[in-house]
Amino acid sequence: MLRKKICILVNSRANYARIKTALQAIQKRKKLQLQLVIGASAVLDRFGDLTKIIKKDGFKIVGKIYSIVEGENPTTMAKSTGLAIIELSNLFENLKPDIVLTVADRFETLATAIAASYMNIPLAHTQGGEVTGSIDESVRHAITKLSNIHFPATKLAKRNIIKMGENPKNVYLTGCPSIDLAKKVNPKISKNFFSYYGGVGPKIDPTKPYMVVLQHPVTTEYGSGMKQINQTIEAVNSIKIQTVWLWPNVDAGSDEISKGLRTFREIKKPKLIHFYKNFKPEDYLKLIKNCTCIIGNSSSAIREGSFLGIPAVNIGTRQKGREHGKNIIFSDYNSKNISRAIRKQLLKKKYKKENIFGNGNSGEKIAKILSKINIKVQKKLNY
Repeated sequence: MLRKKICILVNSRANYARIKTALQAIQKRKKLQLQLVIGASAVLDRFGDLTKIIKKDGFKIVGKIYSIVEGENPTTMAKSTGLAIIELSNLFENLKPDIVLTVADRFETLATAIAASYMNIPLAHTQGGEVTGSIDESVRHAITKLSNIHFPATKLAKRNIIKMGENPKNVYLTGCPSIDLAKKVNPKISKNFFSYYGGVGPKIDPTKPYMVVLQHPVTTEYGSGMKQINQTIEAVNSIKIQTVWLWPNVDAGSDEISKGLRTFREIKKPKLIHFYKNFKPEDYLKLIKNCTCIIGNSSSAIREGSFLGIPAVNIGTRQKGREHGKNIIFSDYNSKNISRAIRKQLLKKKYKKENIFGNGNSGEKIAKILSKINIKVQKKLNY
């Protein structure tokens, strides 16, 4: 029996977390053959190379692409997208997938969508229809218009996709696979949990309260990253609670934020802040599950955070307009306002769990649909 080949690009830790349970479900189905490709920041050591983690999880990597152009500015971001299209086109030509599944809204995701579409390979897309700030908003909707199969995470996102002229028959409300991991995660943290990941800075005591900070650049506000991160640093440092700080992603403006963090670390030598590259998906969920507050502009505070009921402070415009739970307080880039919001959340401790982005069975839903669906490449507006 010929199995339907499903090709998926993993391009970052967050991307891996948002698709891992779907990968597991696809791999288990007799009618499907998983073709897992790894690329972009996921293969770069400075962002925490995922290769070992993926292999340890039992997945076979059938291809690697190297497409990140150094510089972390708008020009290199555009060039990285173009290079990824070239690399992925070669890969798809060799692998000959029946369906390409792409995740969310990154520039690598757009490259995947363009390459598959021009090669007449049906494209499936997760997390379409959501509203946010930054260039992610435009990229996400562009991918929706290139996609043949849609796996939105929320009811509102599903309605938005249909309003964009997509055929309702091809729009499946599945939820987000990252919620599957959040539902299953064992919250217990071992004594050597933090030492395993190395990093730089004073030791974090898991038995004492700690905060988690993860702030990425906003590509549509390129040039403001240093000023923005300095406000966050000032606010976090004023709280005087041990803090786990993760490095930003590879988007345009990353160098500004990284420079701000390094300068602060070297000059101030903070006694309560430890900097880490990355955590594997399950450990990241353990990390935030046990923290007192998540701070920054990562969507994980909104998606997994709402499901786990974790107090969070979202800074700036990167997640502007995204559906969210009661666990979120929004702040501008002013350090006093950020500090005020953090202190308010520290008093809250925990929020009631919300199922905005799924109930914990999304991966299996996606695999089941992919195993049964027969899709045509040609699309038309469905107004």
